Amino acid sequence: MTATSYEIRLCQNCGLRYPLTEGHPFGERCPSCLGETQITLKRTILPLPQVEEELGVRKKFSVLLDNIRSAWNVGSMFRTADGLGIEKLYLCGITPTPENESVAKTALGAENAVTWEHSNNALETANQLKADGHTLIALEQDERATVLGDPSTSLRFAQGDKLILIIGNEVTGVDPALLGLCDHIIHIPMRGRKHSLNVEVAFAIAAYTLLSEHVAG
Repeated sequence: MTATSYEIRLCQNCGLRYPLTEGHPFGERCPSCLGETQITLKRTILPLPQVEEELGVRKKFSVLLDNIRSAWNVGSMFRTADGLGIEKLYLCGITPTPENESVAKTALGAENAVTWEHSNNALETANQLKADGHTLIALEQDERATVLGDPSTSLRFAQGDKLILIIGNEVTGVDPALLGLCDHIIHIPMRGRKHSLNVEVAFAIAAYTLLSEHVAG
């Protein structure tokens, strides 16, 4: 059951200030020290408007997840996909589906709004999508990749184009055979010591940028 209200509570012992949603198992004891707490304010959680969902506004833009290992990442991707109006998620290989409790818990209901299907073989799925007229775009650090969002190399798509963004495994990346099928390969440049972002964060950045470059249908 979705919470309809929450309280901001303050622990009288350790000073922890935290939100407590209606029906949460914490109860009124501090989750840190189990001390007594008091309410500092109470708010109602208003339902978000579902205008786009009611109008059926979904872009001709889908995502293929190639062997994503983390259920939490996949759940977060469902939530991001719903927020961006992505049409469909193709869950391939070992990528967990919404039947996994951790996916559903992290997706927070988005798994019911975004169409999805599972296949054991991402390469077969990608071949079929390409045969059906989809443009395949892989997010991967590769010598053939162009910089995402760079005005000099920015990808532009027409209204009728059907796009598939391919996201690879957290450790091994996109299957090399899949890269060979792709029409475009893009990457997000890094400025720190780490050479890559969390896969869900990278997915969100890439999807948002590509949708901005895709003429709305």
